[in-house]
Amino acid sequence: MTFSTDPIKTISVISTGSVAIRPEHVGPTWKNTYVWLFTSTRWTAARPINVYVIEHRDGVVLFDTGQDRASVTDPAYFPGGLNGLVYSRLAKFEIGPAETLAAGLSELGYRVQDVNTAVISHLHQDHIGGLPLLGHADIVVSRDEWNSLSAPLPEMRGLMRSHIELPGLNWKRVVPEPLADPTLAPFTDGHDLFGDGSLVLLPTAGHTPGSLSMLVRRPGHAPLLMVGDLTYDADLLFAGELPGVGDKKQMRDAVAKVNALRQKMPDLAVLAAHDPAAADRLAAALATGAVAHAAG
Repeated sequence: MTFSTDPIKTISVISTGSVAIRPEHVGPTWKNTYVWLFTSTRWTAARPINVYVIEHRDGVVLFDTGQDRASVTDPAYFPGGLNGLVYSRLAKFEIGPAETLAAGLSELGYRVQDVNTAVISHLHQDHIGGLPLLGHADIVVSRDEWNSLSAPLPEMRGLMRSHIELPGLNWKRVVPEPLADPTLAPFTDGHDLFGDGSLVLLPTAGHTPGSLSMLVRRPGHAPLLMVGDLTYDADLLFAGELPGVGDKKQMRDAVAKVNALRQKMPDLAVLAAHDPAAADRLAAALATGAVAHAAG
């Protein structure tokens, strides 16, 4: 880290509604994705659709942008045919009028216009829902994730290009570069968002080819790792268990790296997009940091 004073004022989480998914989606499961997708008869309890909000001295940063309420109000939001069937089997959303990205930011005292940067962990629909509001901001995504849009059958892979490739958006496609920071091993490559070491994007491919996580570091506070959909339950990740969607080999490698980082940072809080315990984990980490800071 290159900062001597804390460059971050606040860190918060909002949820843009809730989602129920299949238990096999959370994992672990030995079944092929399409086998459980079309045979599972159960749904999980409602899980959050988290957006993390960081007020950095260089601007307000979002990690993911949540689910668009249009997905539950506009019958044409999802594709039809077989792709539409896949989406309907994959998730059930509940999003009230007060559960939009704009409403959540307002509850925190921000306007949408205050957002300077939005980091997208990956391009699935429940992470890009706020894009229509963010034409004024930098939208950061990994180059590998962006390139996956051009691979065959994007909608079948959860990528709805009509909701991603919107006119007027300022996309920043980042490529991991060597990190001169041995404290981040086994991660050797990443992207330092502001060049001060406080927000570092780490490649955690597996759920999608270009999935990113974001490490948040502040002097005197517990570090945070926002992992998108690398897991749906941090306790499962700690146990080395994998979710039911993604490239198993890549996910296993990413999970192992995160757990190795946890060994070096025992107070690291892992915050997933749909982990029901994530808000409490964040609150506990912030409280621990506040106590340590006060004691110091």
